[in-house]
Amino acid sequence: MKIYTGTLSMAVLLLALQSRAQGTFVYDQQSSDESFIAGTGIGIQTFSPMGQSFTPALPTIGFARFYMGDANFGNSLGATVYLNLRANSITGPILGTTDPISMPDSFSAPVNFFFPTPVAVVPGVTYFLQPAVQTGDFWYALIYNTYNYTGGTAYENGASQGGLDLWFREGIVVPEPSSALLLLLGGGAVMAFRRRKT
Repeated sequence: MKIYTGTLSMAVLLLALQSRAQGTFVYDQQSSDESFIAGTGIGIQTFSPMGQSFTPALPTIGFARFYMGDANFGNSLGATVYLNLRANSITGPILGTTDPISMPDSFSAPVNFFFPTPVAVVPGVTYFLQPAVQTGDFWYALIYNTYNYTGGTAYENGASQGGLDLWFREGIVVPEPSSALLLLLGGGAVMAFRRRKT
């Protein structure tokens, strides 16, 4: 009976290890959220270098969320886009680059861009998020004049566009405990309870 129980426990543990932990998004800075999406598209390739400056309050950035879309619908071409995190200016040194995201033809929605590892930033210092098209069609980011984000501004052709902001959100991902960890903690609690009883 002990061999069967041990084998079953090992199988459950292996299955738990295969499942990935989820995370909770903690938004640090944003021009808006999903309750208010408005504006017009600004071409990423056409107005490059373009992007959004922001002033973080947290010491790291793990992801950024931008409203992106296809500027040339219906031609069967999508695009692969990534973000650069820059210091000092929209053309300054690159501190980190997100994993590229592929989007299909006629796409238009908010997109999460994740940095492979969180990037350290200094709270209160201005940084710059710059979308770049790796391959594909003409792509846009949403820009509007009434988001009123006070920690930064949109950039077109390398110049600040006072009074305009891209639709963006940025922050960190707080990992939740994995299934394996929860299983191990639960197993430890059961063993401790059994030992206490005997």
